[in-house]
Amino acid sequence: MNTTISLFLLQDGVINGAIYALLGVTLVLIFAVTRVIFVPQGELAAWGALTLAAFEAGHVPGTAPLLVLLGLCCVFSDMLRQRRGLNGKWFIERGLRDIAGPLALWALCIWLAPQKPALWLSVALTVSLIIPMGPMIYRLAFAPIADASVLTLFIAAIGVHFAFTGTGLLFFGAEGSRTTAFIAGVFPIGVLMVKGQSLVVLGLTIVSLIGLYIFFDKTLRGKALRATAVNRLGARLVGIPTQSTGRFAFALGAGLAALSGTMIGSLTTISYDSGFIISLKGFVAAIAAGLASYPLTVLAALGVGILESFSAFFASAFKEVIVFSLIIPMLVWRSLVVRHSDEEDE
Repeated sequence: MNTTISLFLLQDGVINGAIYALLGVTLVLIFAVTRVIFVPQGELAAWGALTLAAFEAGHVPGTAPLLVLLGLCCVFSDMLRQRRGLNGKWFIERGLRDIAGPLALWALCIWLAPQKPALWLSVALTVSLIIPMGPMIYRLAFAPIADASVLTLFIAAIGVHFAFTGTGLLFFGAEGSRTTAFIAGVFPIGVLMVKGQSLVVLGLTIVSLIGLYIFFDKTLRGKALRATAVNRLGARLVGIPTQSTGRFAFALGAGLAALSGTMIGSLTTISYDSGFIISLKGFVAAIAAGLASYPLTVLAALGVGILESFSAFFASAFKEVIVFSLIIPMLVWRSLVVRHSDEEDE
């Protein structure tokens, strides 16, 4: 292996690591705010890629009727939990919030999809379809057991992952898809020939991470999320609605997942079950950072991407094994240096 090959492998590793960084940061964010290790994060990314591919093919994406179905499930779930106080006003409010909006998006997709809208509009519609799914998933699967142990929440997340895998097969089919690159062509940078899409991935990832930093450091909603992450009970005592912050964290996570999916769709073929492996690599980065530090998660994600790239060159048959084996020494090390407790105090 010469220097040129090493630079190409390093380039691929950094681009892959940028995607893992977005997913890893999202996992850390959701866990910090809600204590949920959100295993299905990768499925939302895969759905983003498949939704964009459907628009490019002139088809109505499966995420449009799926969003309506999730809205109906939320209304039904709220109705079962509340029981008392159900009246016409309650149904109107829930209908407008959970059903009318998704139906309007579905109708818009039915109108625009056959016209094969421009790439920017397809991406905007894709993100608009995926973002509401985050709060709906939180309300259905995690809000009713928000005060349960981390292990219980993790088991629920595993259940959501399996449900999403079957749902993805139902709404998207078994065939994989690829999308059009945001920027076509290849650009020479020194001895390297860099794809335009790779530059888009790197640029959008950097912009997203900077945006997250500004959001958490400068905005009131961001500070509320940080307060909830530090101490849920303390956040409640000062008037921060932790259920609302949980829904917002899931919405933010769904948006970043959708954005990741639209970026990776042109780099590799995505199918309904591709998201799990992608999400696991972001999870390895998040574990390396102790599910707590955003900068460390980004650095670890870049390391995972670079290791994966070089592993594919030297031992392609074992690249996944090598990457996922990283988690073992990390967990052993953390078990030795981190103080143990049965459950984190709220």
